Amino acid sequence: MANDAPPRWDRKMQQRLARGEAAALGELYDRFASLVHSLAYRVLGDEEAADRVTRDVFAHIWEHPDAYDPGQGPMRSWIASLAQRQSVHLLRAAEAELMRAGGARTAEEVEEKVRAASRAARADYIVTSMPAPLRDALELAYFKRRDYRQAAADLGVTEDEARRRLRLGLQLLSSANNRAGDGDRTGSAPGYGRNP
Repeated sequence: MANDAPPRWDRKMQQRLARGEAAALGELYDRFASLVHSLAYRVLGDEEAADRVTRDVFAHIWEHPDAYDPGQGPMRSWIASLAQRQSVHLLRAAEAELMRAGGARTAEEVEEKVRAASRAARADYIVTSMPAPLRDALELAYFKRRDYRQAAADLGVTEDEARRRLRLGLQLLSSANNRAGDGDRTGSAPGYGRNP
């Protein structure tokens, strides 16, 4: 993907973190804090809560550097998974507190809100992670309302290539709906895991 770090970088970063290099944590934070914050904000809709998730995720990484396994996928995906799961955990906790305080939501409504927030965060992550040619085609089609012919002209590619890019981009986005329920059920623990 366009924004993924190379696997070698991931392995070296994990090793540096395992050795307790504070500079490695700073470098990791500089590279991925905006991703963590934006995913958390997308789920929680609250700046302060997103800041808390960002702190919690990087604290977890610092305290458990061996939790990341480079063989399981890119560090970027693992960090996004941590952010999404911690965000969902906080959202569930906040909604449960509202229910205990006499809020009007039912448990089913809370779960639907969690699923919707999780799908939206996953879709955001997919769009920001997809290769630039796919992202550009989707932006032209959906935000600028271009059809595939206009998108092809704007991108300087054939119509077949524009259709291929749009189809692949949409397939990637559809995985947000297909996988949103896979990793968002964290129960009462933060649910730090490997897969987004």
